[in-house]
Amino acid sequence: MAEPLFERLCLLGVGLIGSSIARVARQRGDLARTVVAHAKTPATLDRVRELGIADVVEADAAKAVQGADCVVFCVPVGANAEVMAQVAPHLKPGAIVTDVGSTKMSVFRDLGPLLPPGVHLVPAHPMAGTEFSGPDAGFPELFQGRYTILTPLPDTDPAAVEAVRELWRRCGSMIETMDPATHDKVVAIVSHLPHLLAFTICSTADDLAEETKEQVLKFAASGFRDFTRIAASDPTMWRDVFLNNREALLEMLARFTEDAQALGRAVRWGEAGFIEDRIKRGRKIRKGLIDRKQA
Repeated sequence: MAEPLFERLCLLGVGLIGSSIARVARQRGDLARTVVAHAKTPATLDRVRELGIADVVEADAAKAVQGADCVVFCVPVGANAEVMAQVAPHLKPGAIVTDVGSTKMSVFRDLGPLLPPGVHLVPAHPMAGTEFSGPDAGFPELFQGRYTILTPLPDTDPAAVEAVRELWRRCGSMIETMDPATHDKVVAIVSHLPHLLAFTICSTADDLAEETKEQVLKFAASGFRDFTRIAASDPTMWRDVFLNNREALLEMLARFTEDAQALGRAVRWGEAGFIEDRIKRGRKIRKGLIDRKQA
């Protein structure tokens, strides 16, 4: 077995992503010699203890990060600034701070100004997840064959970047590097907009008259079921994602709205060729995902 990558790895938050990292660490044994888990609520802390997925379970975030070589922010992105304010004075010199959030410009905005001298910030985003949340939702195979995107600044310490790369390699991820603004635009279309649409479609169904709504739920076809799976995602996390990627999400929503209206006009006026072209383009995207083993 390889030497542990870190002596002490601290996970701030043990939901789906944090608990999956903890399970990888437990299964492999070479992520860290000691894994420390911090959570906000006593119930979550108790459950992490019961699951036995961390070596140390700590209720105090400031204590949790003390002595850690690597600190991973696994909290909703809207909580980053508050948590960083608690832990920043207690980060050891040379420590690496990274995260798993779905927005990256906000990470530099919320963590960067509080970063102590000598501490390295290497934001990351594992493009993996399910609709489930909490410490019971995690599993060690979550990251296998999935991309993790790193968004370090050009002047970030190369050794720190490589350590975070290696962390995700050992979790089973394929690694890509991107600048944070490009990342936020990309995830706005591939992740954030689909979630916004799923939440909206399910809200529309929920607003139907009771009698019609019952029939919708009774006869829901696979298309609607797929939307409900996405719409079952964690409300706090997705509220924070939408608010922290506002500009990119609104840009993609505007583009989508224009395209949806164009397709609607084609349906209204019986423009069969236009409709067929849009359907074929959808099939092409699907085939591209399958070819890349991402579907």
